[in-house]
Amino acid sequence: MQSIRAAIVLFIFVTATVAGIPWQSSALRFKLPRRKTFPNRYHRWLCRLFGFRITVIGKPIQDRGVLMVANHTSYWDILILSGTARVSFVAKREVGTWPFFGTMARLQETVFVDRDRRSGVGESRDEIRKRLKEGDALVLFPEGTSSDGNCVLAFKSALMGAAESEVGLDSQGHVQHVPVQPVSVSYVGIHGIPMGRENRPLFAWYGDMDLIPHLWESVVTGPMDIVVEFHPAVTVDSAGGRKRLAQQVEETIRRGQARALAGRAATAAEPRRNAEEIGEDGLAEAAA
Repeated sequence: MQSIRAAIVLFIFVTATVAGIPWQSSALRFKLPRRKTFPNRYHRWLCRLFGFRITVIGKPIQDRGVLMVANHTSYWDILILSGTARVSFVAKREVGTWPFFGTMARLQETVFVDRDRRSGVGESRDEIRKRLKEGDALVLFPEGTSSDGNCVLAFKSALMGAAESEVGLDSQGHVQHVPVQPVSVSYVGIHGIPMGRENRPLFAWYGDMDLIPHLWESVVTGPMDIVVEFHPAVTVDSAGGRKRLAQQVEETIRRGQARALAGRAATAAEPRRNAEEIGEDGLAEAAA
């Protein structure tokens, strides 16, 4: 029965996605407002389709440009983060060449970073700064790779260069840098039962795992429980520099994940809400 359910879910996922591609493509081509809201609604629906139960703590910044920094465990992070806030992503350029998933990334206005060329890094930084000034929320995974979901890997401070983006001047004429909001994403349960270390690789995608077999096994395993915590924002100025900012954000995310995996996050959260219950204006009604 689990295999039948998985096959149906994946069929609906592929069919709905293919049907939605022209809709989002036209929104991008004509710069329609729905190009920002449709991915959020679409991923919120996908979270419902896959049976994700998401506990949300905190509130995402949605009223101005923000660099959201999150730990990275799996391709599921994309659905979960985009289903709980209006966001785009910062990803390595190779992602844009992937069949199907690369198309989905481009349709969500992902900023692709070429880490192999010095000039490419500069071009990417300029694009990120431009998007932040326009008020976009961009998600960055500074670990540089995905983990097994049991811990947070060391952050690469070089990837945090976007945190030094200037987004304007304050009332005194001082330069303002982009707010950086740490976000912890933790996979904590399967079918409502706490998930042990040995089961987390069923959802975590890392190392040399093949994507399609892992995706199938993950869907067959069944619905999972996730805790997403949006922490208070900081800036490169308040942290005292990029490297100290990276360290501070890493520690914040690591503590958030540790609380969630230990089952202590619920004490700080609003009652559990499914992703489909969260309105398209973000989590104002669902989070404190």
